[in-house]
Parts: sequence; structure tokens; C-alpha cells
Amino acid sequence: MTTADMLLRLAAGVGLGTMIGFERQYRARMAGLRTNALVAAGATLFVLLSAHGFTGAGADPTRVAAQIVSGIGFLGAGVILREGLTVRGLNTAATLWCSAAVGSLAGAGLYLTAVAGTAVVVAVNVALRPLGRVVDRRPDTRGETPAVYTFRAVTRDDAEAHVRNLLVQALSRTDFALQSIESVNAATVGQVEVRAALSAEQRDDKQMESAVSRLSLEPSVTSVRWQVTNPDHDDVEDR
Repeated sequence: MTTADMLLRLAAGVGLGTMIGFERQYRARMAGLRTNALVAAGATLFVLLSAHGFTGAGADPTRVAAQIVSGIGFLGAGVILREGLTVRGLNTAATLWCSAAVGSLAGAGLYLTAVAGTAVVVAVNVALRPLGRVVDRRPDTRGETPAVYTFRAVTRDDAEAHVRNLLVQALSRTDFALQSIESVNAATVGQVEVRAALSAEQRDDKQMESAVSRLSLEPSVTSVRWQVTNPDHDDVEDR
């Protein structure tokens, strides 16, 4: 194989990995554009190494490529986090695993299969997202009326913008609609209270707890509280 062929396969691996990472980056996931591109590029290089880097009777071109499958698992484990009552990052880890597979296909010269694999990965992450939300409805929440949530977090003055940004990012990954957000002086000097009003088509305390649990881990945040209100019954619950 010529150097030009190897560079073409590497370019294909990086390009297809970038396409997968673009969707992850757009949704502000931990492993985004660069991570998926690097995973695909690394898999491509390892396949090229295993196929053309060793010669002789004892050379096994499949040995290095086979370790990609298990080796990428350690990288995937690094993006799986537990936040509150839920575990996040499983889909991102699976996407990294698929990026490695696409890179391996590109390194082997199976361009058409690599392109098809990229299209499938992007389609699954984009097209099946709304369907997953429809299917993932808990039985105890069906038929409930819309709920209004109120969120409050007390933080230092210098960390106000950071906390607001974290809150908006956390809510962007949920089904909640942000109605308003404001900051007011707290009772303690040097601290502010960030308040946010949210609405949801139906009550989902688990998703709410997962969205705000990240803020409770911030060193600058001294307290976090949220309330849920059923507008039809005027009942309020503090959490």
C-alpha cells in the first residue's frame, strides 16, 4: 500500500468521525467534535499499523485491531457519570464506540461501509431522540396536568454568571421549558440567589432532580432548592 492510500484512509476516518462528533458537539455533550474525530483517527491508525506495520511469519494483523474494541471501553467509561438519581453518558460512550468502528472500517479501506455506519450513527442520535422521549414515559406520570417548577440556588457574587450558565445548560438537555431566570441579593452579604421558573407538560421530579444535581456539587453553591406546583390544584411541594 502506498503512502497516498494510507493518507486517504486516515482522512476518511477523521472526516467521518468529525461528522459523528458534530451532532454530539451541537447537543453540548462531553465527548464532542474533537473527541469523536480523534477516536476515529486513532482507530484508523491502529488498523493501518496492524495491517501494514508488521511483517514476517509471526505477524498477526488482527491482533492490534482486535484491541481497539476493548481499549475504547476505557475511554467510554470516562464519560459515564452518575448525576443524582440517573446515570448520564451512556449514549455518548456508545457513540465513541461506534466512532472507533467507523475509523476501523476506514483504515481497512471499506469506505462505503464506513460512510453507511456514520449515517446510521447520526440518524440514531438525531431521529430516535424524539421517539425515545415518547417511549420513556413512566406509568405514574401519564394523564397528569402540566406542572410549574421553581428553582433557587444561593451562590457567591463572583460565581453568579457561572451558575446561571450551568443551569441553562442542564435544562437544555431536558423536556423543561425555561420561562424566566433572575438573580437577587441573598440574606448573606456577598451572596446572590439565582431563581428560575420552569414549565413541563407533565410532572417529572426525577428529571428535575437530575438536571439540578450538578449545581449542588459546585463549590460556590451553598444551597439548592426547587418547588413543583400543580396549577390546577394550587399545591406546592418543596425539595
